[in-house]
Amino acid sequence: MIRKEINRISEVGKALISVEGNPGVGLNHVVELLDAQSSQSLSFAKAINIGEDSTRLQVFNGTQGLSTKTKIRMHEIPLTAGFSHNMLGRSFDGVGEVSDEGPQVIFEKQLSTRLDTLNPTVRLVPKQVLWTGIPMIDVFNTLVKSQKIPIFASPTEPYNRLLSQIAQGAQADVIIFAGIGLKFDEYHYFKKQLSQSGNIGKTIMFSHLAGESQIKGLMLPDVALSVAREFADEGKDVLVLLTDMTNWSNILRNVANYQDMIPSLQGYPGSLYSELARRYEVAADIDGAGSVTIIGATTLESLEDPVPDNTGYITEGQFFLENGKLKLARSLSRLKQQVNGNTRNDHRAIMTAMASLLADAEKAHEAAEVGAANDAFSQKLLRYRSDFIDKVEEPFGDSIDLESALDMCWDILRKHFEATETGLSKKLIEQYWNK
Repeated sequence: MIRKEINRISEVGKALISVEGNPGVGLNHVVELLDAQSSQSLSFAKAINIGEDSTRLQVFNGTQGLSTKTKIRMHEIPLTAGFSHNMLGRSFDGVGEVSDEGPQVIFEKQLSTRLDTLNPTVRLVPKQVLWTGIPMIDVFNTLVKSQKIPIFASPTEPYNRLLSQIAQGAQADVIIFAGIGLKFDEYHYFKKQLSQSGNIGKTIMFSHLAGESQIKGLMLPDVALSVAREFADEGKDVLVLLTDMTNWSNILRNVANYQDMIPSLQGYPGSLYSELARRYEVAADIDGAGSVTIIGATTLESLEDPVPDNTGYITEGQFFLENGKLKLARSLSRLKQQVNGNTRNDHRAIMTAMASLLADAEKAHEAAEVGAANDAFSQKLLRYRSDFIDKVEEPFGDSIDLESALDMCWDILRKHFEATETGLSKKLIEQYWNK
């Protein structure tokens, strides 16, 4: 892959460097910048202009710290990621290098990280459930293999804990965790939780810590998704957990500013939508192969912020984490109707009935705050609301299969209402009310 090294830069600008002549790379090929003394990797760049007299290269995260003595290592092809089945159960950094204390991984092949668009003719209509063990997801917003969906949460919410919970209960062949801009304690939390999980043998962890090279954070989703796609091509159902895509977008903004790109809203590049879409569109159920499902945590102050706003147009719903709970009223899986009619015969009915009662309970809660809602049924609704929040919207704890989750829903209804108050059909009442 590596063709040669050049020991001198002829010119260093704000975001661009130049070398004399043509060093033997093609347009958009990758360049690695190395410290002149130690040969330690400093940054990456790509060739953007090749002429007879000079070649200009665009540095991904600015030229600060570079000099004309900085060495350049030319790469013959766009940056690649190593792939091996021995990656399962291991931890890697943002460019796919081993970051745990285990032995080096001998890669079976090198994968392009360009994330080329998948041919639409090989995409299947999503029709397979991906169970997570979390009732609020499995019952009310069922996840579908090949779905792309974000977790929207404020920066103070336990969204990383939720991703860990999903990783421990998800029924997927391969689980890939990709953390961008993680704090040190977050990194160790994930490592500990995943190592204790029964899914550790099918989990791969890619991590970029806050303070590490921005380019490693920028590249991490591409490396993780390239590996995910390779497993899917082998027939595996792969779940990719990305966190935090706002961190990743902020790195993208910094890189764009270094490169003097014209900024758009809040300084993000005008290409933010297409950059996010290119990653999320890796999610697919592939004809004759497996699938890639993507859940991406996106932190926000407001849904009108550029990152969640663009993400909402790209993805197929959202899980909304608020006060440590997965909120039914603000969460939506746009693909759930593809699968929840093929599960237990009460699934759709119980989902609809409980959601309707919760909507009434929220109105009763608002009325209670101004001293109303004193009638007997409103009091039932208020008690139901409290139980629903504590038992159904609570995403943390032991994983629960769908049968147990649906039985729990019936228990909650029986506890607070008469059968005739639920809106459920007589047939289902006869089958499940006294079960």
